[in-house]
Amino acid sequence: MDALITAELAKLDPSVPFRATKSHLHHTWAKTFYSRPELYIQPESVAEIEKVITLARRCRRRIVTVGSGHSPSDLTCTSSWVVNLDNYRRVLSFSRDTGVVTVESGIRLRQLGIELEKNGLMLPNLGSIDEQSIAGVISTGTHGSSLKYGLLSERVLGLSIMLANGQVVRCSEATNPSLFRAALVSLGAIGIITEMTLQAVPTFNIAWQQSLKTLPQVLDTWDSGLWTSTEYVRVWWMPYMKRAIVWRADKTDLPTRDPPASWYGGALGYFIYHNLLYLSNYVPRILPWVEWFVFGMQYGFTPGKTITEAVQPARTGLLMDCLYSQFVNEWALPLEKGPEAITRLSAWFHGDEETARIPFSSESVWVHCPIEVRVSDTSISKTPRPYLDSTYPDGPTLFLNATLYRPYLRDPPCRERYYEAFEWLMRDLGGKPHWAKNFGEDLGYEALREMYGDNLDQWLQARNEADPDGMFLGAWHRRHLLPPSTAASQSPGQTLAFEEQLKEQRVLGAPGAGDGIEWIGTIPGCTPHGNGDMEDGANAAGSHPSPPTTSASEESFDHLAKGEASITLP
Repeated sequence: MDALITAELAKLDPSVPFRATKSHLHHTWAKTFYSRPELYIQPESVAEIEKVITLARRCRRRIVTVGSGHSPSDLTCTSSWVVNLDNYRRVLSFSRDTGVVTVESGIRLRQLGIELEKNGLMLPNLGSIDEQSIAGVISTGTHGSSLKYGLLSERVLGLSIMLANGQVVRCSEATNPSLFRAALVSLGAIGIITEMTLQAVPTFNIAWQQSLKTLPQVLDTWDSGLWTSTEYVRVWWMPYMKRAIVWRADKTDLPTRDPPASWYGGALGYFIYHNLLYLSNYVPRILPWVEWFVFGMQYGFTPGKTITEAVQPARTGLLMDCLYSQFVNEWALPLEKGPEAITRLSAWFHGDEETARIPFSSESVWVHCPIEVRVSDTSISKTPRPYLDSTYPDGPTLFLNATLYRPYLRDPPCRERYYEAFEWLMRDLGGKPHWAKNFGEDLGYEALREMYGDNLDQWLQARNEADPDGMFLGAWHRRHLLPPSTAASQSPGQTLAFEEQLKEQRVLGAPGAGDGIEWIGTIPGCTPHGNGDMEDGANAAGSHPSPPTTSASEESFDHLAKGEASITLP
């Protein structure tokens, strides 16, 4: 281990474990990005998290908190320290009467759902998967598909977050409301969320059905029942056939009834589809035929002829199989803009430039299907709105997700131009990107300031107060969120104490890594030789004694980032 880290670690309480390993290869779930952190740390208690932060502060190491890695961008990449909370996952308390549950932040949604279900409770709004940590779901603005709900963060009554000085601050609508609104979509840039209090509801089943529709049928009913016919609705659009699968679900008291076996849910269909996608990387023109064949086998070839039904516990029935590694580029639009967005994008796929009005050619661009279409409505919520909430405050929101599979981890050839055209259209219609997905590297502070207005500046202010030296601030955050004058430094000529610069991106080239990119950054506090000596201030960093133990704070967090603090929760 680095000499400075070893020396500083020796000054801290040896009874608190420091569970760190070297030589860890971090990657996103989709294996789109890889990085080799100096240390990979898996704390199991608040005291251990505090020790990690104290040591990182003294050694000037940046911290990235990682859950499942389902965000396919380089948001979680670092050459510094990765903190994974998979072993920090207990249910701390719950009430069957009120439905209020408090959990440690590393618990995965699946485990939380199982634990809640044992006590007759559940979360009523889920995204497409349940593999993420609860902190990751909240921090990136995850949503489901229902006009009765908004973001999953609406269920959060309060949370505790450990700041860069080791101080735990509790926040809620009533206590530290500014920090609360910033932390609800924190993007990992404020601190480490340690626990969360959620509002659950009694468990229920859903009865769902799905059927094939023509695209005109979908657009004709857009404002007359498509999204309001049942509590949960989602659509998968097949662009070349101009058809869509409409999935609807409602709460029910009926007994469970499993869905019939699906074609690509079986081993043979899964294998065939995967290999057809792989073949299309070399012969892209087959993709319209692949769409017709695969989704015909899965959902039927004739609109309205095949209706699939099931009754399932909502905890599992609201989920879907994401199949293969993928790029995902999802944007939020006002729901009323949906027909125009789909009509123009459909025209672009089919070479109708006059209708599409997109200044990029679709010639020789062949894309994957489906395009996922979902909705939410945060305008009806009475809970605090996160500063970086991408939904629209005055009415329902539409989400369009342009998914591109990576068969056998190989990138599809259409990605660059398809996403260029897709993002141009989304921005033309007033859209906002999903924080956890892939969107253009050129989308920076000025563009996001137009989308979020003062909310972005309020988020930045809360972030800077909580973490003034940038312990939790990475290259991704600086690229997209910081004003140009501070993207590389806190002020002209002054570098953030924990600033990590992107040094290189290259294809990893390891067996089984496909086209995955290795992200390589600089490590603050290390000399070019990597011997761990501080470039400056080493003696000052090493002079701090181990901090005394205090209790968690419920005071204003504005000045808590100054000095060191240690905590024990009651």
